Amino acid sequence: MEAAACLQYKAPRVVVSPNRCVMMNRSLNMVIVKRRSSYSVVRCSGGGGGGGIGIGDLVGGDLVKLDLGRWLSDVEEHKALAIYSPHEGGYEGRYLNRLRYQGYYFLDLSARGLGDPEATLTKIHPVCPAHVGKQPIARWYFPPEVDYRLSLLPPNAKGLVVWIIEAKVLSKSELQFLALLPTLRPKVRVIAECGNWRKFMWKPLKEVAALTGNEDA
Repeated sequence: MEAAACLQYKAPRVVVSPNRCVMMNRSLNMVIVKRRSSYSVVRCSGGGGGGGIGIGDLVGGDLVKLDLGRWLSDVEEHKALAIYSPHEGGYEGRYLNRLRYQGYYFLDLSARGLGDPEATLTKIHPVCPAHVGKQPIARWYFPPEVDYRLSLLPPNAKGLVVWIIEAKVLSKSELQFLALLPTLRPKVRVIAECGNWRKFMWKPLKEVAALTGNEDA
């Protein structure tokens, strides 16, 4: 096609090469060079952590959520999950809303300032309000956070999800208690944000807390 485009100028001499079409007009002492257009090809691979390009990188990770079914089944199977979300944030909201659609209610807590998870979530625990150096030091007692929220659930609720952000600051023993909390409270599910990753991923919290195969211990 490009050779035909060169011939339409009726130049005395036409030279066609793989990368360019050169037309030489000796009478006008001119050389016209037309380079062939280059095309770039984008290929979609399966994604993953190997650095390849996935369909989510081209369409938008917040629009492609083909693993929501596996997410719901893993929550029901393992009951306590450690999640890893991208640094830019926002992806975890898709998975939170899917649990909300299933009938779960949420208790959002931050691991920073949580204190002893066992005492805060399942026992009557003391809290010392800030006295700012001018007031006497007081101690208030609060009911167990999980038990109190369970008592307020409507009859049609499927359960309570304890969603803990910044769980990466918790110790291994604290993560182990969170992994065993659904065993102590059967209607409770635990989701702990334990770090960041290039894409949204999760794994059983017992595996992160090194409880796999050692539940009895």
